[in-house]
Amino acid sequence: MANQQNLRLRPQAKTGLVHNVTPQSAGWRYVGFALHKLASGEVTSGEAGVNELCLVLVSGKARISVDGVDMGEIGERMSPFEGAPWAVYVPMGSEWVADATTDLELAVCAAPGGGDYTARIIAPGTHPRITRGKGANVRHVYNIMPEDDGAANSLLVVEVITPQGNTSSYPPHKHDQDNLPHESELEETYFHRLNPPQGFAMQRVYTDDRSLDEALVIEDGDVTLVPRGYHPVATTAGYDLYYLNVMAGPKRIWKFHNAPEHEWLLT
Repeated sequence: MANQQNLRLRPQAKTGLVHNVTPQSAGWRYVGFALHKLASGEVTSGEAGVNELCLVLVSGKARISVDGVDMGEIGERMSPFEGAPWAVYVPMGSEWVADATTDLELAVCAAPGGGDYTARIIAPGTHPRITRGKGANVRHVYNIMPEDDGAANSLLVVEVITPQGNTSSYPPHKHDQDNLPHESELEETYFHRLNPPQGFAMQRVYTDDRSLDEALVIEDGDVTLVPRGYHPVATTAGYDLYYLNVMAGPKRIWKFHNAPEHEWLLT
């Protein structure tokens, strides 16, 4: 399991490979996450290996190819707060190349591959935007690779926009036990962006017995690791929060358990 003091990861560079989370670095088994920041005209590439990948254009445009097949120029928004994402699924064993045609933030979401899946573009509108919660618990969800798409072996990917002053991943829920149909075991990363970028947000990662109990101050560009436990997020006045979630576990099912003492908030 991830060490408690390492649950929040700062960007390791301003350009190039900004984040590189692997199962080995995180101390878990399934989820990987990397972020590349490129200037227009720069190129990055990689290999899926034993994993399957989802390339998410957090901001900017790029020409993507998979195993030498040109997928074309994709991308639309220049900020993650400007609408739905473009993404590309890369199956196990494939190679990919991204040629930035504008300044680009490219997330590489990884989880164990398998099955007979092919490379494909996931365009905005593939899955409808969902608004969850009420009052100060409203947030807007863009599913990129949801559990019901039947299109991957283990990878689950979703974006969430939480407006200023609201909570998200709330009431607190967890998914750390392989106990279906009640709960599924999923590791999770959060990649955070704030608008305006000088803001901050809060995230708590904790278990029922408090053997893990960390309160984190989240700044623009940070990654949070959630190896287990509840993981609610709270925004601050004046600052909207974007996060990109990557989840994976032994089964590609998202079934969570709400903290019982806070479940009354759902009524």
